[in-house]
Amino acid sequence: MRYEVRALSPDHLMTQLILDAQDEDDARRQAAMRGLAVAEVWPAKGLRMPGTLGGPFGGATARQWSLVLFSQELLALLRAGLSIVEGLEALLEKEANETARTILQRLLAGLRDGKRLSVVLAEQPAHFPPLYVGIVRAAEGTSDLPRSLARYLDYRQRVDGVRGKVVSAAIYPCILALVGGAVSFFLVGYVVPSFAQIYQGTGRSLPFLSRLLMDWGRFAGAHSAPLAAGIVALAAVVALGARHVVRRGGVGRLLAVIPGMAARVRIYELSRLYLTMGMLLEGGITVVAAMTSIQGMMSADVAARLRLSREAVQAGTPLSDAFEAQGLATPISLRMLRVGERSGELGAMLTRSAEFYDGEIGRWIDRFTRVFEPLLMAAIGIIVGAIVVLLYMPIFDLADSLQ
Repeated sequence: MRYEVRALSPDHLMTQLILDAQDEDDARRQAAMRGLAVAEVWPAKGLRMPGTLGGPFGGATARQWSLVLFSQELLALLRAGLSIVEGLEALLEKEANETARTILQRLLAGLRDGKRLSVVLAEQPAHFPPLYVGIVRAAEGTSDLPRSLARYLDYRQRVDGVRGKVVSAAIYPCILALVGGAVSFFLVGYVVPSFAQIYQGTGRSLPFLSRLLMDWGRFAGAHSAPLAAGIVALAAVVALGARHVVRRGGVGRLLAVIPGMAARVRIYELSRLYLTMGMLLEGGITVVAAMTSIQGMMSADVAARLRLSREAVQAGTPLSDAFEAQGLATPISLRMLRVGERSGELGAMLTRSAEFYDGEIGRWIDRFTRVFEPLLMAAIGIIVGAIVVLLYMPIFDLADSLQ
């Protein structure tokens, strides 16, 4: 929550600032850390933070926090030879957003109090997820934070790359469907009623399909406003429903209902599981701890299978056998897991399995878009063409009668 604070500065001037704090006491503590004598504290309502000039927090609100950009900048400073405290101080000096400054100040205050970096990060779960805290905690044991940050950035790049392919593949079909729907609605709601008035005055009987189209056109023309409002309301309901499903992680279950998609959804979930677990194992985290950390990131079905696999591993079962028993391995990944167990490079083998399946997903997306986009264009063309043909069929019939 954000609080507005009025305080007396060390040079005896009244100043007013906005802090992101858990409660009023936390806001007072943050102000005191800046050397301010607090006079008043109250919740800040209806305020927006100013935009930043770059930096890891480049947004207008406190919720817009880019962990990837923060990690990239911190990694660059650490590789340049700065310590973690010096790196955070450098980020703090260049940051103009008050919310971002508060986050960095909390990190610096915790480190100066003698806390470990992982502990300080865990105190802000809204900005640093457990996965990130886990790899930093593992890096503290090996004193190799830059390598762990680089591994996390590579992990995010791969995850975002697959997600970006899916989004890119969906943009063009969505635009086609939107434009085709708009054109069809315009024809039925505006053009068809005009033709219906013309044909009504001729006194001739229309073909059956043309008559149905004219009746619907007259209805749409007479009730255009309610129909438009209904379409907008339906779109809003669909958008809210999709948002609710995404938040609850039900996208995979919905896609699995589509014929041929269940196997692709399973491959995507396994790829994400292997990539995340491989990153943690390569960072020095134990198998059981890695499985515990990523359980909350998976879908409900995969999480349940992963929990049973973890219990089997704790009982002494090899990871490959536990995954095979719970259906979390394909024949290819199972062989790679067993090779990794024999060679002691289980994390690397999990990562390679994820790379293999990411490539398979990417190739499938390319094939799907190459087939689906022409089919969608053909369907839209057929719909629009059918409307136009049904409009002009009475004209052709009239021309034949005149001849």
